[in-house]
Amino acid sequence: MVEVMYRVQVERDESGAWIAHVPDVPGCHTYGRTLQQVRRRIREALSLWVEDADTAELDFDVRLPAPLRSRLHRGTAIREKAAKAQQEAQKGLALAARDLTGKFGLSLRDTAELMGLSHQRVQQLVAKRVPPGRRVRASTPAAGSARRAAG
Repeated sequence: MVEVMYRVQVERDESGAWIAHVPDVPGCHTYGRTLQQVRRRIREALSLWVEDADTAELDFDVRLPAPLRSRLHRGTAIREKAAKAQQEAQKGLALAARDLTGKFGLSLRDTAELMGLSHQRVQQLVAKRVPPGRRVRASTPAAGSARRAAG
C-alpha cells in the first residue's frame, strides 16, 4: 500500500488562533488554539474530504514571519551545537577519569575532587564503554580500590 502525503499549511490569524489548510484538497481547513490541537483537527477535517486521511502522512509547513523564522533557525542551530559540545565534553571527561583512575592510580574520590564531580559520576564515566578484557592493572593500593569500586 502506497502512503499518500498531504502538505498542511499552518499560520496564525490576527486573533492568535492557528489556521490549517490542505492546499491539495480545496475546502479542507480547520483551526485550533495550539499547534497540537490544530494538528489533531486537520486530520479529522481531512477525513471529511478523502478516504485515506487516517493513514496519510501529513507534512506540516508552519508559516512564521521571516524575523521569527530566522531567530528560530538560529536558536535551533545553537542548541544542536551545544549538544555536540556536550557530547565532546562527556567523552573528554570519561577519558580523563579513566586515565586518572587507571593509568595514574587515583581513587574515585580523589579523581572526583580534581574533576569537580561526584565520585558516583566518576564511577559512571569510568564504567562507560570499557571493552571486556581491557581493564587496567593497578600498580598501587589506591588504584586497586578505585578499580574495585568501579568494577
